[in-house]
Amino acid sequence: MRILAVDTALGLCSAAVMDTATGHMIARESLPMDRGHAEALMPLIDRVMAQVPGGFSSLTRIATTVGPGSFTGLRVGLSAARAIALATSLPIVGITTLSAFIAPFLSDGTEKSVASVIDARHQHVYLQISAGDGRILVPPCIIPQSEAEALILASKARIVGSAPSLFANLANNSNHLVVCEADQPGPDSEWVARLGAFANPDEARPTPLYLRPPDAVPQQNGRIALR
Repeated sequence: MRILAVDTALGLCSAAVMDTATGHMIARESLPMDRGHAEALMPLIDRVMAQVPGGFSSLTRIATTVGPGSFTGLRVGLSAARAIALATSLPIVGITTLSAFIAPFLSDGTEKSVASVIDARHQHVYLQISAGDGRILVPPCIIPQSEAEALILASKARIVGSAPSLFANLANNSNHLVVCEADQPGPDSEWVARLGAFANPDEARPTPLYLRPPDAVPQQNGRIALR
């Protein structure tokens, strides 16, 4: 299987093509950015696909991150992936950013739980905790940081994702029960591809994972109410 993975949910604009028969990445590119994904993504995908023998016609599946993350950013990747899937008549699967952050740390054979965290602002975080064998202990959610700390400490987890640094004090004061990895701007596109290869297209739908309402909402107290 050749799978094109796309990610624009957080601080990266990424695309990669993996051949699951060999387990090797054929081509990949990732650019750090907080804004501008819409302008950067399609040229980036074109550059990646130019390195893939057979181009788009050689692909078997599309995978895209579905959040949580930036409302605007993740929609850019979702729209592009859907358009490519439609044009190529290929199946498409959605992968959560929280799972993509966790996956490489479960692959090393460790028995330690892994907590994936993303800053949701306003003293809240997006959180998922998985056991060392891959079982989900805490499903994707948005909770206050203080509640996340209690769950992470109880599970004695390794903290990964885009915001482990929010929990640096917890790690320092936990007598090594909790370990913080470095903050990452976004998930590794290789792991988006790997998870996408195993995902069931009937279950892993390419729809946004919104765990909170948008910060910006239509005003309702103007002279003409918006509906």
